[in-house]
Amino acid sequence: MKNQQGYNSWAATYDTVINKTRDLEARALRDVLADIPISRALELGCGTGKNTSWLAEKVASLTSVDFSEEMLNKAKEKVRAAQVNFKQADLTKPWNFVEAPVDLITFSLVLEHIEDLDNIFTQASSVLKPGGALYICELHPFKQYKGSKARFETDEGTFVLDCFTHHISDYITPALKYGLSCDHLAEWFDEDDRNGIPRLVSFLFRK
Repeated sequence: MKNQQGYNSWAATYDTVINKTRDLEARALRDVLADIPISRALELGCGTGKNTSWLAEKVASLTSVDFSEEMLNKAKEKVRAAQVNFKQADLTKPWNFVEAPVDLITFSLVLEHIEDLDNIFTQASSVLKPGGALYICELHPFKQYKGSKARFETDEGTFVLDCFTHHISDYITPALKYGLSCDHLAEWFDEDDRNGIPRLVSFLFRK
């Protein structure tokens, strides 16, 4: 799988290179979830653990999932909290890693790599507790329309990962279909310059 191989290669430098998208998403997650009480959570697409430590401080149980073994290895090096359980899994397959209903599910810069969002939302809805929250933050479709994609530099040149353009309605429509309401939608700009194109869009859905 191209993206799995790509993220395995990217893991070595992911935390150290300049990456405005990575850093802005970390800020978005902390702002959106700051005041939300959580007991049990799923972090889907945890990568190298840029949000894992922060989430772990808020919960009694956190399952952090990624399909890249090398990304997970980096996360495990950084986060050793007893309440965190790391799992390697493909999110497009059945979520057999879920052991009990959860209060929160997070997707951070993950869904651009998944074509079928309907499948994601039906699985998310099925494991959320009533009143539970689903946080999503992704590259804004305006950036995608201009050709922006996840990419990184290698000795051989630029490695561009496979990505799918998702419009705002591609998130809202399946959420409503599976019984979720949209409590929050925000656009995130570089250096808070609202005269430019937003870099990210975030949603907070409730069951």
